[in-house]
Amino acid sequence: MKLLIKNGRVVHPVTGTVLLQDILAENGRVGLLEHGLDCEADQVIDAGGLMVAPGLVDMHVHLRDPGLTYKEDIITGCRAAARGGVTSMACMANTSPTVDCPEQVRYVLDRARQANGVGVYPVAALSKGLRGEEPTDAEALRRAGAVALSDDGSNVDNANLMRDVLIRARQLEMPVLCHCEDTSMVAGRAVNEGSVSRQLWLEGRPAIAEEIMVMRDAMLAEETGARVHICHVSTARSVEIIRKMKKKGVSITCETCPQYFTLTEDEVLREGALARVNPPLRTQKDVQGIIAGLRDGTIDAIATDHAPHSPEEKARPLSRAPSGMIGLETSLALTLTQLYHTKKMDIPAIFRHMSTNPAEILHLARGRMSLGAVADLVIFDPDEAWTIDPEQFASKARNTPFAGRTVKGRVKYTVVKGEVIYRDDR
Repeated sequence: MKLLIKNGRVVHPVTGTVLLQDILAENGRVGLLEHGLDCEADQVIDAGGLMVAPGLVDMHVHLRDPGLTYKEDIITGCRAAARGGVTSMACMANTSPTVDCPEQVRYVLDRARQANGVGVYPVAALSKGLRGEEPTDAEALRRAGAVALSDDGSNVDNANLMRDVLIRARQLEMPVLCHCEDTSMVAGRAVNEGSVSRQLWLEGRPAIAEEIMVMRDAMLAEETGARVHICHVSTARSVEIIRKMKKKGVSITCETCPQYFTLTEDEVLREGALARVNPPLRTQKDVQGIIAGLRDGTIDAIATDHAPHSPEEKARPLSRAPSGMIGLETSLALTLTQLYHTKKMDIPAIFRHMSTNPAEILHLARGRMSLGAVADLVIFDPDEAWTIDPEQFASKARNTPFAGRTVKGRVKYTVVKGEVIYRDDR
């Protein structure tokens, strides 16, 4: 199968350049990459006026499969990913049953093979049942196909357990993805501790609950030499802690999500439970700190933390509704709108954060634009405006506070291993 993409502006995240080039994808890889290609192909796409970039690598999603498939499943999650230009994603272990044994890892991989080709990489539980009491068999999970360990959705309060897991993970060269919120300070609390929590007469989730655990896990990374990755960073102070630890040479990386550089806690007053996420939306100062961390490279990756829930669940009162919002189909457009169209980041830098860096953190051979690279690509119009309509989503879920928002940047084609798996027919 040969796919020829002509006349596109090709994004090279590593070199930071955008070049007018054609791409010939052959046998699933980039075979030729130069201007003015004239060769035969099974399919030709004229990308004139469009940009071509490595497909997004979303390193933090919840596909709810096994056991919670009324919210989402691997098949629908892969369809949603394709619509958003995501060609690879790492799915978290907080399913039912938990992905904490080789059999469950293999289940995820088997289900993914029935989907549309989007790469699905299981993240296995750090502790059995996500209870934070007994470590999982990391070596067996790695052999089964897990790319990382995480109890995401739950903080690992037991520092001794976390230290032991990090020592073992270093030996296996597996990254550990850390959900950082001290449980004793946030349990059952729906929103950021601040003006909104006071207006709603609710106990809040204080920023310090995240920052304490970011510091602890950064210190454990320093002490053990393990590769620690901090999930969904939401506060300016967390960014500053990570910045200082990186300057010391600590092996630490981190991610944030579009909601944390786009929305503030005030969104809860407008959208209620649709704006409830863990960690919570913070203040404008935190938004500015997150953007600064993206601009200077302190924050390595932009992920979605795609967290589907049913309409019935999100219709509950704020204090009883589950946390999370979906993002696979909107992450690129939101990021382009908030960062590129405001001149805060250029497009190669955005794709370093959304493709190249996440792939490197997870040791995936993806996220590159070079000869011989896997031909996972997204073709998009960075300037096309559209209005987010959850009823048009491929995901089973609709829980987003961004409904009705006009954004700029639309995915036109998604290509996996040289085959078109999504085309925008509009």
